[in-house]
Amino acid sequence: MWITLAILILSAIGFMHGKLRSDIVALIALVALLVFQILTPAEALSGFSNSVVIMMVGLFVVGGAIFQTGLAKMISSRILKLAGESELRLFILVMIVTSGIGAFVSNTGTVALMLPIVVSLAASAKMNASRLLMPLAFASSMGGMMTLIGTPPNLVIQDALVSGGYPALSFFSFLPVGLICVGVGMLVLLPLSKWFLSKQGNDKNKGKQNAKTLKELVAEYGISTNLFRVKVVPTSLLKGNSIIELDVRRKYGLNILEVRRSESSQHRFLMTASQQLTDFKTKLQIDDILYIRGEADKVKQFSIDYQLEMLDGHVTEESKKSKKLDFYDIGIAEIVLMPSSKLIHQSVAETGFRDKYNVNILGIRRKNEYILRNIGEEKVHGGDVLLVQGTWTNIARLSQEDTEWVVLGQPLAEAAKVTLDYKAPIAAIIMILMVSMMVFDFIPVAPVTAVMIAGLLMVLTGCFRNVEAAYKTINWESIVLIAAMMPMSMALEKTGASEYISNTLVSGLGAYGPIALMAGIYFTTSLMTMFISNTATAVLLAPIAMNSAVQIGVDPTPFLFAVTVAASMCFASPFSTPPNALVMPAGQYTFMDYVKVGLPLQIIMGIVMVLVLPLLFPF
Repeated sequence: MWITLAILILSAIGFMHGKLRSDIVALIALVALLVFQILTPAEALSGFSNSVVIMMVGLFVVGGAIFQTGLAKMISSRILKLAGESELRLFILVMIVTSGIGAFVSNTGTVALMLPIVVSLAASAKMNASRLLMPLAFASSMGGMMTLIGTPPNLVIQDALVSGGYPALSFFSFLPVGLICVGVGMLVLLPLSKWFLSKQGNDKNKGKQNAKTLKELVAEYGISTNLFRVKVVPTSLLKGNSIIELDVRRKYGLNILEVRRSESSQHRFLMTASQQLTDFKTKLQIDDILYIRGEADKVKQFSIDYQLEMLDGHVTEESKKSKKLDFYDIGIAEIVLMPSSKLIHQSVAETGFRDKYNVNILGIRRKNEYILRNIGEEKVHGGDVLLVQGTWTNIARLSQEDTEWVVLGQPLAEAAKVTLDYKAPIAAIIMILMVSMMVFDFIPVAPVTAVMIAGLLMVLTGCFRNVEAAYKTINWESIVLIAAMMPMSMALEKTGASEYISNTLVSGLGAYGPIALMAGIYFTTSLMTMFISNTATAVLLAPIAMNSAVQIGVDPTPFLFAVTVAASMCFASPFSTPPNALVMPAGQYTFMDYVKVGLPLQIIMGIVMVLVLPLLFPF
């Protein structure tokens, strides 16, 4: 028993010290349990096959797809528009929307999504963003208490109850607790944020950016200017013709940038749209949409000659605002020609970018001059910056020719940032399907199965650019940490350490009744979470809470809820949860800001929960 406790204490010190990554500390502890033969190899590795761990992997994938398709951003942006310029409404809506998203998506991902939106909303409302960012982080944790999948500790106590032979919790068993957490949080944070967070300045890094965004490139080169869309209808003379047969550049002075094609109906669910860079061999089909740059009258004449449907009229200042070039499979980037490049003094047509690399040159920046017309005949100079368009993979291939030019930025990294917003409806359907399978008991599917199905569907339906992108959404450090720490609770029980700790708590507080004992477990968990990750704390304290309740002969459900709430509602330190750390630089907070605002909230939340949990889940 003492060896197990020593390993546990050393692990806690390792977590608090922070020199080693938390997953490495957990693995060292796991190996130590094996070396001292406290656990068998099968027992030690059981965490990696635990349904909680598998479910977390699936939830990372589902959450990543929701971000990648822009679904969460789309929903939150529309809801937050309701705030207008009222500080009170903005504060309340940030809390409500963030906690609502946090109920279904990881709190770290929720904060990463909402942070830029909240900063821009605060600026438009002429409000200091620092007043909103800390409440944003706290709200993401509070929202996680609303559903079974909202935060990992919820899954941990569910597993503890089922392992102990008690009925499983439903998907929304946590909802009353979560709503109370959000209500208490809003009431406490409203004055605290006004008193302690309104004086910070957050303009130091304003406007600093390492690279141009895609929107900035579009605006700088004026790509959306004179950009038109025409559609191939059944009566069009274009159907079946290839791009080279049209010769639109010579006849009309137009440049076909891209073909947007809807997939056939039998594959509509798997792929709703595709982008194709115009190729001389591309055969046009009915319902193809051509993205064309050129003069409005020339585009109109081209449409009349070939009986095409114009989707855009003459460009006016008003319509320019709504025009945009979408980036999914195809992107844009800048390349700078080296002074020693062999392409110097060749015309753009002679450089062979289209033939060799399958990319278009859309414009040239030469010092302060932008050349956007008759590009094919323009001779390139050393130091010219070329704006190229192509598939992200082909643009990335240009980086291999580092003796001829330099690609500005990282194309594949930019591609990863592109939201596949045309997939948002599919992501929404899959999300609703997953939640339905977990909520309704008449659907005979286990929660872990529902999450696995949802994760696979997100990949198969193209909500990710590729499978690798799906794997990148998984936080493997968290997965390994939880899987490696789960056997620790088994070791505590096997050696009697768990029973010893629970006996100590029971002997010290049990005489004062179950509420006093539950309060002791709550604040012990709350204290530990300030130094150890909330999931690891929940894994360690759940069996202790279970044993303590059993010893005094009461239902362990409120005790386990005390563990998960205390593990999740830790606000007094910027390092207690990832969301707290995420907003620290953006809000320019100090450690004392978290103590001033987070510590009172953490204590008040604890007192409220100790009083409320027995009412919701009677002993």
